[in-house]
Amino acid sequence: MNKKVKKLELFYDKIVSTDVYLKLGNSKDKGNKIVEMKVYVPKNNFVVKKSCRSFEEAIDSAVDSLSRLLKRYNQSKMKSGRNGTNPLLEVEESV
Repeated sequence: MNKKVKKLELFYDKIVSTDVYLKLGNSKDKGNKIVEMKVYVPKNNFVVKKSCRSFEEAIDSAVDSLSRLLKRYNQSKMKSGRNGTNPLLEVEESV
């Protein structure tokens, strides 16, 4: 899991910290493995929550979403040329 989370630094190199929470949802649901990832960067936070059949699947999906978010955030910062702030960004999906 650490390797996958570390991969996020390829998309934005100023990550301050990352929190990962693993939860079991309702046992009747097939996609009851829930992963919530929070990435903290200067003046911003990104939160992604994914539900899948396995924790590995949910982690992969969350890392993919965060990669896209960080890539987009990095591009917008480069275009604007300033250190503006954005509100907390959240994505929640079930696979």
